[in-house]
Amino acid sequence: MGALIWLASYPKSGNTWMRSFLHNLLRGGSTPVDINRMADFCLGESDASWYAPRAPKTVGDLTPEELAAIRPIVHQDFTTAFPDSVFVKTHNFLGESFGYPIHNMDVTAGAIYIVRNPLDITLSAANHFGLTTDEAIDFMSDPDAMTGGNDRHVFEYLSSWSFHVQSWTQNPNPQLLVVRYEDLIRKPRKHFKQVAGFLGLKPPAERLERAIKFSSFKVLKAQEEKSGFQEKSKASDKFFREGKAEQWKEKLTPEQIRRVIDNHREQMERFDYVPKDYA
Repeated sequence: MGALIWLASYPKSGNTWMRSFLHNLLRGGSTPVDINRMADFCLGESDASWYAPRAPKTVGDLTPEELAAIRPIVHQDFTTAFPDSVFVKTHNFLGESFGYPIHNMDVTAGAIYIVRNPLDITLSAANHFGLTTDEAIDFMSDPDAMTGGNDRHVFEYLSSWSFHVQSWTQNPNPQLLVVRYEDLIRKPRKHFKQVAGFLGLKPPAERLERAIKFSSFKVLKAQEEKSGFQEKSKASDKFFREGKAEQWKEKLTPEQIRRVIDNHREQMERFDYVPKDYA
């Protein structure tokens, strides 16, 4: 039985990349870990199969209030998945629902939060959710945004990108590591080593480099092209799209850029995401 370590992010912010890196690092194999075997290493907080034994009725028929009541109990069940630390992916904001914590901190050891420029998330979210760019901008500013609520995935409470980021990062905590997606791209060795250190790991340089290589966008995309990826949205033709930073410069209009900044300026300024021309 182990305490939970949350791998948290707003959707399309690098959560899958982080999970792949950690899986490859901990496994330490000579070949990349299969992206469709991530559940062998990391649980999905919204996975309905964990809720079914605790649900008073079919999971897909649970009301938000009924779900809120059993969520902390299910998180307690998560601790039985592995004997050591249990990694759990979550896209929920950090807070409460109907008076119940959305993340059970009584069984939590820590969390890693990945933040990404919302200007780039807009493009990835549009592809993932089957939205137009303008619809994605609206979705990311919706305080009531959620996903799931079916027989496969329980409700995930996203709220707006700004609230999501603020909820996880506003109060510094030694048990919380906040990493920027862009820093992982620009200086992967430095920042993935920081992730490993946060978890109390001191991998040899060769093992760290191998985990970074095996979880690279090129490798992940090639795996999806060969075998598919079970986490791909039905609304998109592929999960791994570009994996780059600052695509927004070429693909968003000045008006769309301004809308995103107007919606999220405070949190964007905190993480140095506001372009100089829009300061």
